[in-house]
Amino acid sequence: MAIQVYCTHCRTSNALDTKTCKKCGAIFDRSKKFRVAVSVKGKRTSLILPNLTLAREEEAKLKNEMFRENLDIQKPKSVPTLDQIWESYLPWAKQHKKTWKNDEYHYGKHLKPRFGDKRLDSISPMAVEGMKLELRQSLNRQGKPYTNATIKHQLVLLNRLYSIARKWGQFTGQNPLDQVEKPKLDNQKTESLDNEEIKALAKVLENWPCRESAAFVEFALLTGFRRSDLFRLTWEAVDLAQGRVTLKSKGGKTFTVPISKEALAVLKSLKQTDCYVFPGKNAQQRTDFKGPWLKIRKAAGLPSDFRFHGLRHNFASHLVSNGEDLYTVGKLLGHRNTSTTQRYAHLADERLRQAALKSGRLVKPGAETGKRPD
Repeated sequence: MAIQVYCTHCRTSNALDTKTCKKCGAIFDRSKKFRVAVSVKGKRTSLILPNLTLAREEEAKLKNEMFRENLDIQKPKSVPTLDQIWESYLPWAKQHKKTWKNDEYHYGKHLKPRFGDKRLDSISPMAVEGMKLELRQSLNRQGKPYTNATIKHQLVLLNRLYSIARKWGQFTGQNPLDQVEKPKLDNQKTESLDNEEIKALAKVLENWPCRESAAFVEFALLTGFRRSDLFRLTWEAVDLAQGRVTLKSKGGKTFTVPISKEALAVLKSLKQTDCYVFPGKNAQQRTDFKGPWLKIRKAAGLPSDFRFHGLRHNFASHLVSNGEDLYTVGKLLGHRNTSTTQRYAHLADERLRQAALKSGRLVKPGAETGKRPD
């Protein structure tokens, strides 16, 4: 193994300190090239490199490979493709993630076409940034630009696949997502309906042909329960006599909350023939309510971007706006941390501001009209 000066004219090799070619007499200037010649187990390899630094780096690399072979050190496993990691991940996700279908859709729609056949070590941060840019400039099925939430979902899923590959010993290289900034989301969106919208919704629910669907929306409006809470709600968890319902928090802990007479009336209007209060097909647990909700929302004339989850925000917003403290509202919503309920703090602040304005009029009645009190 050696590094020599390579003559591009006659293709001969010369010692490193040679100034001219020993065969053709060509003068070696700063643009001279170098040959690295290696022979490993009878197999000869020769590389021509443009400078001495690269030549020495390649020589060290080849020496290391020869050293590994001589000691019979096992070569690193081949790097898997993203598709191969996905094939391992999907069965696991089906067992451990309720939202695995979302992952399956997004992988097939966005990640597989771009990176599916690529090895994990060949997906660069620049390539991921390219996907972000492409999504921002593309339109979804509704003809609208992809939201930051959708873009972030792709990055989170891709990052999860790299993490799984590392955890399961399928990959030990760098994760390109470590150098990619995720879009920032405004998760503090607080939706609420005004009095006219609530009246319109109530009228639609009163005359809705499917009583079960109407009751589902009405009960959510009156309790602020999550959609998933309603899916899981069983009659066993309902105490009609005391007007209480037992739910399970996101952390898995059970808690009991009282409900209003109006909410209790909704439950009493339903048949108690099944295990679930709002059963799905074949009396099994319901898993979706998108179709009925879209129809009801449209019939009531509610904003097209008002989500079913907005009923939960509406419940909390109206309570806080009408004087209930954040602690009480948080308990009714099943919040584990008071910080979660703080998103409604501005409503309490506005109520205090209105009270302050009212106090000014009470102390000085003529201040609003400019008249002096008698």
